[in-house]
Amino acid sequence: MRTLRIAAVVEAASLVLLLANLLTVHARPLSALLGPLHGTAYLVVIASTWMLPCTSTRAVRWRSVAPGVGGLLVLRRVEAGAKASVGAEAGAGRCQ
Repeated sequence: MRTLRIAAVVEAASLVLLLANLLTVHARPLSALLGPLHGTAYLVVIASTWMLPCTSTRAVRWRSVAPGVGGLLVLRRVEAGAKASVGAEAGAGRCQ
């Protein structure tokens, strides 16, 4: 779960920086650095989502494929599911 959180933040932040670079100075070295970082974070989000037992539903897994915000959507859904579960320990224990 920790890996998913880190990768989701890195994915979203790197996309924002890539778009800001594209809309302003368009520095090629910055694009060369941020592009692979964003791509790697994107793949880590997808892989870590599919490996978590609490993301076994198709809807949650397909959310991870959305570029830029997929990881954040998955985290939001998982945390909402943990809060909605009857036992706080039972819901949180599955995905720790």
